[in-house]
Amino acid sequence: MRILIICTGNTCRSQMAEAFLKSFDKRLDVFSAGTHAEEVINPNTVIVMREAGIDVSAAKPKSIGLFLNESFNYVITVCDAAKESCPVFTGKVAARLHLGFEDPASYKGARVEVLPHYRRIRDEIKETLYDLYRNTLLPGIK
Repeated sequence: MRILIICTGNTCRSQMAEAFLKSFDKRLDVFSAGTHAEEVINPNTVIVMREAGIDVSAAKPKSIGLFLNESFNYVITVCDAAKESCPVFTGKVAARLHLGFEDPASYKGARVEVLPHYRRIRDEIKETLYDLYRNTLLPGIK
């Protein structure tokens, strides 16, 4: 099963979602990309994912353009901006889903002030995607 998760910068939410889905089931072929991919993954994302037992330090933001001609079982947007600007895929896409999450990068201040927001959003992403995996994806895996 091939899944593409889309966000705007591909530095926080989509990276978290990709990592969690991969951790739930190694049979899932999961990718993430951004409509306006940035240069590097957000360092706070690396910190909070490490706290959850997942190392995303080697992850690199990718442009959605790399995936437009590919086929996916699911294309999932995790932010409203990506949903609004999601391009048309020329490859086959069986289902499109939108799971909106607040952007942790919108919080500014010292790390000690922003990390609680990253943790909360990380936990929301994990819970939501685990429910999706258990109730929708898992029954479709052959």
